[in-house]
Amino acid sequence: MNETPRDPEHPTGHGPYDDTSAYDLGPQPTWAPDDETATQQVVPPAYAAAPAAPPARGRKGFAAAVVAASLVVGGAAGLGGAATWSALEDDGAGTGSPSGVQTSQVVDTPVSDAEPGSVQQVAETVLPSVVRIDVSSGQEGGSGSGIVLSSDGQILTNEHVIAAAGEGADITVSFDDGSRATATVLGADPLTDTAVIQAEGVEGLTPATIGSSEDLRVGQEVVAIGSPFGLDATVTSGIVSALDRPVGVASDASGDATIYPAIQTDAAINPGNSGGPLVDTNGHVVGINSSIRTSGSTSGASGGSIGLGFSIPIDEVLPIVEQMAAGETPTHARLGISVSDATAAEGQSGAEAVIGALVREVGEGSTAGDAGLEPGDVVVRVDDTMITGSDSLVATIRSYRPGDTVTLTFVRDGEEQSVDLELDTDAETS
Repeated sequence: MNETPRDPEHPTGHGPYDDTSAYDLGPQPTWAPDDETATQQVVPPAYAAAPAAPPARGRKGFAAAVVAASLVVGGAAGLGGAATWSALEDDGAGTGSPSGVQTSQVVDTPVSDAEPGSVQQVAETVLPSVVRIDVSSGQEGGSGSGIVLSSDGQILTNEHVIAAAGEGADITVSFDDGSRATATVLGADPLTDTAVIQAEGVEGLTPATIGSSEDLRVGQEVVAIGSPFGLDATVTSGIVSALDRPVGVASDASGDATIYPAIQTDAAINPGNSGGPLVDTNGHVVGINSSIRTSGSTSGASGGSIGLGFSIPIDEVLPIVEQMAAGETPTHARLGISVSDATAAEGQSGAEAVIGALVREVGEGSTAGDAGLEPGDVVVRVDDTMITGSDSLVATIRSYRPGDTVTLTFVRDGEEQSVDLELDTDAETS
């Protein structure tokens, strides 16, 4: 079965003091078909039931068959065919064939080197650094993709991929050369939907080259690689459709939500692509494919790609990935407030409504409280990033690190104000 990328929906509000949302996700995704079923879906039953083909005649036999078929068609043309041949012969344009019918040529296509920056060249560069991950525990399980970080088997993937079958599940990694290995979890972070696993007993792997998501531009060409529906080493291409798209996809037991400022792309991303790389035309990893927006299904099953895929920007999570790879507990920046969408506040309507994140509660001793924020304030900007709602604020704050200083702009009683503050951390203190 294949791990289904998350399907973001709309928020209904945020819990106290955690900068996170509770989400109405609608029907929970069901497992996509396993690899064998997926293969059967790709090959229509009519093809499977077709009678066996006669022995191959070889390339010359094929050419002869084409000529014979052409002659039959030409003969069936009757008087019209003869008249055409006569006209061509008079013009000196004949091919030398008695019937005057031209046939398809069978030629060898020479192999050419991939053009720099082409999808072909990117695929040749990146495929050795992409793996398939299968997770199973009893009757539960799923599959996804991963990115090789080190030659000795450290692999980056989505947290929801390795959590597919719960704690204690068996994890198997399949590599580009066809080899396989078991793996253990080094670290997992539900808030950013990232995880790092360690493949056992491997060496000489090809680590991916990590790029910069900050340098991306809307319209830029990108390539997604992974194992959708268990189809290993699948390459799709598209463009960056949008940047800093706030995407919220789930909440854990504590109410903390997975929210990130996503890279939106129209490169086809389907169940099983989760954890695989989104790369630029240099073959550098700029994102981790994580979720999709689908049109849904009347049967409750998760749909496929409709050109709305979302990737986690690599710049935002690389410090957390490094923490997990080192065996440390991931930490995140926070303001210490509870927020909701400002447009849902009472008394706001029409053009006079202030768009942003409405402060509902302020945690005692939080950085936001020390900076003077109060319930009823509407946060509209963090540094130069516009805040369009609660998800937008949470995603933006999580793109920073604890201890970073930001300029927070908010509206109080119709007046815009700004304050500089140092972001808190969610790290546990003893």
